[in-house]
Amino acid sequence: MLKDQLRDFIDSVTERGHVCNDDVAMLQDEILVEGIASRLEAESLLALDRIVTAVEGWGTVLTRLVADFVIWKRAPRGVVSNDDALWLATLLEVSGPSPNAMSIAYAILDEAGHVDVALLDFIMRGRQQARLSQIAA
Repeated sequence: MLKDQLRDFIDSVTERGHVCNDDVAMLQDEILVEGIASRLEAESLLALDRIVTAVEGWGTVLTRLVADFVIWKRAPRGVVSNDDALWLATLLEVSGPSPNAMSIAYAILDEAGHVDVALLDFIMRGRQQARLSQIAA
């Protein structure tokens, strides 16, 4: 279930089409002070990221929130299980490996004690796509 405050935040930002600095501050200082609590919350924020423009600080906050949830709030702590890696890689892949999606994957890779290969595969596909985009440009 999505918290009412988070649902209202997502509705408001979606309507405006942009995440501003005040939104970022409200999300981290008021709405998700304790971090993301469920997969649904993570999925909702990642969906929001795909449909709006945002200030630079948004990506940093989104990355920290998702990484903390996957690494420290899911069991076993400090390890990204196969199930979580598949779930997250699928979510991050939805619109292709965006800069925020890649940032989240790299943050998890840097901080977790063990990361399942599904997330590593996402990173490799993202790097390959970035190389191909540079070649085509």
